[in-house]
Amino acid sequence: MKTANAKLKRTFRIVISSILIVILVFTILISSIAKFLIEKYDEQYTGRQIKMGWVYVNPFTGHIHIRNLEIYESESLSELGKSNSVFFSVKELSANLALHKLFSKTIHISKLTLDQPKGTIIQNEKDFNFDDLIKKFTPKKAGMASSPFHLNILGIKIKNGEFHYWEKVIPVKYFIKDVNFESAGKYWNADTIAAKFSFLSGTGIGSAKGNFTINIKNQDYRVAAIVHKFDLKFMEQYLKDIVNYGNFGANLDADMKSIGNFNDAEGVTNTGRLEISDFHLGKNPEDDYLSFDKLVLAIKEMSPKNHIYIYDSVLLGHPYFKYERYDYLDNLQRMFGKNGANISVAKADPARFNLILKIADYIKVLAKNFFKSDYEINKLAIHAGILEFNDYSLTEKFSIEANPFYINADSVNRERKRVEVSFKSVTKPYGNISIALSTNPKDSSDFDIQYHLRSLPVSLFNPYLIAYTSFPLDGGTIELNGIWKVRNGILKSDNHLLVIDPCVTRRIKNKDTKWIPSPLILSFIREGGNIIDYEIPITGNLKDPKFHLQDLVFDILGNIFVKPATIPYRAQVKFLENEIEKSLTLQWEMRQSSQTPNQEKFVNKMVDFLIKNPEASIVVYPIQYSEKEKEYIKFFEAKKKYFLLSKDKNAQFLSEEDSLKVDKMSIKDSSFVHFLNKQVDDTMLFTIQEKCYSYIGSSLINTRFIELNKEREDVFMAYFKKKNVESRVKIHTAESKIPYNGFSFFKIVYKGELPESLIKAYRKMNELNNIAPRNRFKKERKKNESMI
Repeated sequence: MKTANAKLKRTFRIVISSILIVILVFTILISSIAKFLIEKYDEQYTGRQIKMGWVYVNPFTGHIHIRNLEIYESESLSELGKSNSVFFSVKELSANLALHKLFSKTIHISKLTLDQPKGTIIQNEKDFNFDDLIKKFTPKKAGMASSPFHLNILGIKIKNGEFHYWEKVIPVKYFIKDVNFESAGKYWNADTIAAKFSFLSGTGIGSAKGNFTINIKNQDYRVAAIVHKFDLKFMEQYLKDIVNYGNFGANLDADMKSIGNFNDAEGVTNTGRLEISDFHLGKNPEDDYLSFDKLVLAIKEMSPKNHIYIYDSVLLGHPYFKYERYDYLDNLQRMFGKNGANISVAKADPARFNLILKIADYIKVLAKNFFKSDYEINKLAIHAGILEFNDYSLTEKFSIEANPFYINADSVNRERKRVEVSFKSVTKPYGNISIALSTNPKDSSDFDIQYHLRSLPVSLFNPYLIAYTSFPLDGGTIELNGIWKVRNGILKSDNHLLVIDPCVTRRIKNKDTKWIPSPLILSFIREGGNIIDYEIPITGNLKDPKFHLQDLVFDILGNIFVKPATIPYRAQVKFLENEIEKSLTLQWEMRQSSQTPNQEKFVNKMVDFLIKNPEASIVVYPIQYSEKEKEYIKFFEAKKKYFLLSKDKNAQFLSEEDSLKVDKMSIKDSSFVHFLNKQVDDTMLFTIQEKCYSYIGSSLINTRFIELNKEREDVFMAYFKKKNVESRVKIHTAESKIPYNGFSFFKIVYKGELPESLIKAYRKMNELNNIAPRNRFKKERKKNESMI
């Protein structure tokens, strides 16, 4: 009996073991067979080569596990240079297939997990590297019945993925990494799919995470995304498609929620906060044309289709914009092509996908209904901005800045009767401006403006005055203010121009400059108190304004007849002004080191004063207009080298006659410019200043500048040394700044006694300042004196 039981047990063990071995062998074989069949018939059925490291298939549970799966690019991609490279790979792929549901014609996949997948999308115009797969698995005949099987994919998970994008035409290369994706999946008869995701930027810093729900049937979607310091540098690749040169960089932060439909760009509702920081766009990383520290949009609700734009705040921190004019085009047209030609070309080609242009078009769609909608901005502010304008098309550089400027507006609301906006700015090198705008939020042709520009030196505009008249000014202050009222596009405005104490200096003779008799013109338009004071009304339609200049005409006619009677008074004022100015300053014209006869008399008067007043002394403060002096030096040195080479290749020195010829030579002379371009050979240098600097070099320019200032000091001190009073003259270290009068000068300070002639001049000028016609502008003159 025991023997029989033992045999039965042994037989049972053998059967069970055999079954297990068969199952194991079958499982191993089916896994190997599956791997063999897939790799054997891969190209026949998919058009792609597929390789796998290890495959496990459990035919009883439906569990599938694949390691080191690699799907290669199709042979058709040989034109892209990517054949035999991996299109998609995954380190671990696992899924559960419900075998019993196959009998009900349902493919039910659950717990689909891809561990460390890596994929590459390649775009060449309208073609993608996955088009062959779509074509392969799309029914060849229209109207062909759909598959009898239903597909359920549930529990989808992607862990630590990496996905690359390569656009061939522009070209653009970008990728994201550490991609994690999780979704409950989708049943075949369900309309929506929901998922959550996260990833990191592949080429820079930054992360993004969020969730979405998409209705596959009607294309509705909901998205909630949080973006942290996401590096937008990759967009520079798209920028290069529409610019001739350029550098771009920015970071994106966002916490946004959007509800919309993929088929309706306007039918989106956005809420949340969007922030762009460290924005830079310019010639190169060191030369920005446009930048800002931070742009913040706090959106309560934005729905273009429903005409709703409600913002808690719109804030822009430290924006910077630079506009420059050159002999040919400006900095923006140099970058984007003449009249934006590069953008037009990119838009005209339907095969080119440019993300920047798509974003710009989408912003237009979102913003086009703004002023026709119910809009509200609780706080609108631009803080510490800079606007810079440089004009290199003249004989010398003109430059002005609004730095810093501030724009503020509270409660910008369509429901309000008026919206108040203020603009305040310091203008550099001198002056300030304020603008107050009051507008009807329901009608853009209904607004009021009050503006006031103060303490702007006339000498700032010397580059234009020299180019168009040959006469620079070394004195004078501009004030301009006005009030504009516009109703239904009809303008009524009063504008007041005031120029205090304008003073014309010596003519600059140069082949670049035109000649207009500025001293004669100034004598007609200048009034008795040495001021220009005119009212200029402007009326009419905004598109066709009418300037009423009768005040100007009548004043000029009045000056012609009235001024002869006031000549003694004006001559006295002019004499006293000169006496005071020449007792306190010694002005130097550009590159001047020798003294004029009048300057020699002035210095000799100081020498005589020190001799007569043994207790007195003089302190000299040199004020150097370094930027402008160096500009003149590099122009002269570049023209000098050109002149010497064209005259005699072995010549090294200029005669006095030749030096005058070089001085008068135009920097816009076509032969000189052609010579300069050959010497520099750098297409990224757009100005004569840059080319001369590159050709001459900073070392020579700085050396000549130091020599110039040393010569000025030596010439000045020579008169005092001759009379042995040099010990009572102290020259301080020079200060580099933009002088109010537009020229370098020596500021003279008397210690102890003042010259009697200066005291008398001060007393008499004070008397004149307190009587008509100068007393009306006494306060303005004091402000200007403090600035000087």
